[in-house]
Amino acid sequence: MPLDPFVVEVIRHGLSAAAEEMSLVMTRSARSPLLREAGDLSSALTDAAGGLVGQGRDIPIHLGAMAYTVPELLNVWPAERFREGDAVIYNLGALGGNHLNDVKVVRPVFVDGRIVAFAISLAHWPDVGGTWPGSYLAQAVDTFQEAMRIPPMPIVSTEGVNRPVLDFILANVRDPVSCEGDLMAQVAATQAAERRIHELCAQHGTDVFLETLARLHDLSEAEMRAALGDLPDGVYEGEDFLDDGGPGGAPARIHVRIAISGETATFDLSGSTDRVTNFCNTTPFIARSAVCYAARILSGRDMQQNAGALRPFNIITRPGSVFEPGWNAAVAAGNHETSMRIVDAVFRAMEQVIPERLSAGGPATSGLLAFAEPRPGDTWRMLYEVHGGGEGARHDRPGSPATRVHLTNTSNTPVEVIEANYAVRIGEQSIRRGSGGAGRHRGGDGVVRSYRILSPSMWLTSCVERTRVPPYGLAGGEPGLPFRITLERGGERSTVPGKTNMLLQQGDLVTMESCGGGGYGPPAAG
Repeated sequence: MPLDPFVVEVIRHGLSAAAEEMSLVMTRSARSPLLREAGDLSSALTDAAGGLVGQGRDIPIHLGAMAYTVPELLNVWPAERFREGDAVIYNLGALGGNHLNDVKVVRPVFVDGRIVAFAISLAHWPDVGGTWPGSYLAQAVDTFQEAMRIPPMPIVSTEGVNRPVLDFILANVRDPVSCEGDLMAQVAATQAAERRIHELCAQHGTDVFLETLARLHDLSEAEMRAALGDLPDGVYEGEDFLDDGGPGGAPARIHVRIAISGETATFDLSGSTDRVTNFCNTTPFIARSAVCYAARILSGRDMQQNAGALRPFNIITRPGSVFEPGWNAAVAAGNHETSMRIVDAVFRAMEQVIPERLSAGGPATSGLLAFAEPRPGDTWRMLYEVHGGGEGARHDRPGSPATRVHLTNTSNTPVEVIEANYAVRIGEQSIRRGSGGAGRHRGGDGVVRSYRILSPSMWLTSCVERTRVPPYGLAGGEPGLPFRITLERGGERSTVPGKTNMLLQQGDLVTMESCGGGGYGPPAAG
């Protein structure tokens, strides 16, 4: 069908606007501060086959994995099972997913009796059951210890909420009031997308809408192939390391071999470490998401990410490795920690080829401190705190202080919100001066934030990389200072491991000092 290129652009922007609206509905409606304030959520739209066509300005690691969410769902929940008004909920990693805290609500969008698209709302729930409050268990031997596993289940229909399914889910989480509010916000977000897609089809015609989705895939494929064609053919290798998880607790190697040939590229991750001994394993979908993000950086182009842009890539993982550990492996941290190591390994591989497009190492970690506060009536309140740090310097400028890089795009929670909702007082919020690495351009400085515990007890989870392996410098720049977590109790100070679970007492002071970014270029003499 001949398509007016202006109409194609109007529909493309309409899809992006619909996904943005989904995220706005979430942030205005959700109950958990993690969603309302920090924005740990993502929204996406796909075509009827599950090919990604629109996304919000959300979290890259979510959005990349969502390219596989609906195709994998349709393998176990065929399209003919859906009825207009349905939506399903699930969190299984095997269905194009990541860790179990990332709960998805998927709604098919019907026009004239046929599915033309799917709307996906992904939200990080602060607790999904499991052994430890917050559903992060650092030494989990399998995913059953981490959280409740939710297979695809019908959560709403034209008759309303499926109350038995909802009651089952709420009976297995520690903060059911917040979780119910968050889930209803996700349902509302998918309804908002459904309305916008109906409007696009009514305005332009359903056949034009469907042809446009196919055209968008082709356009993104052509743009990605052109970008790869601009890079020199060759084989490039890079590596980075998780702080621990290897044999005897040693750093665990993440390796990538990139083979660029014309307009195609193969990213081989099979040289990476075997399944690790903590919760830093991840799914092959997250590995692919990280590769696709890194490839967009290498391209130097601001292109739309959709299913077509994935066609020129061959991404290889190895069964038994940290990226393909089996569907029962513990994966809570791999979602936002191990994925970052892929990006850094890709950057190291291409350091000599396109240094002007790369940053030195930065806070490529969630920098997570999760506090779980027991409340009267056997309920809990969860405070999920993420911390940025110093951005790595670039060839033409220093790194920015107090920011986030790569695959995460969340904010910290405002002090006023924390102190109004939790038995925690923020003692310090400042810049960690001098933490950026030296170089011709210096890395950005990290941050300092401290938490005074006011309740009789508090359960703490730390999930932080770059505590042992600091952010690297590029082109002769020096590394930044690593993350550091300390606990002050009774006048004594001790170091908190980067990945652990522990009980806190009233009066304890937990301080997070985030890493500085790596420098770029040799420091000036003298």
